[in-house]
Amino acid sequence: MDPPQEPVSYICGDCAMENTLKTGDVIQCRECGYRILYKKRTRRIVQYEAR
Repeated sequence: MDPPQEPVSYICGDCAMENTLKTGDVIQCRECGYRILYKKRTRRIVQYEAR
């Protein structure tokens, strides 16, 4: 079994409200109904190796 996934925070492209979505949720702002959400930046360090 897969481990349960934690909710991810998104920012609405229209009203800039923060929304948390889980797997299977409708991609829509809970405040204004806008359907374009932007994923917040991650806080963990991401490093890629150049080749």
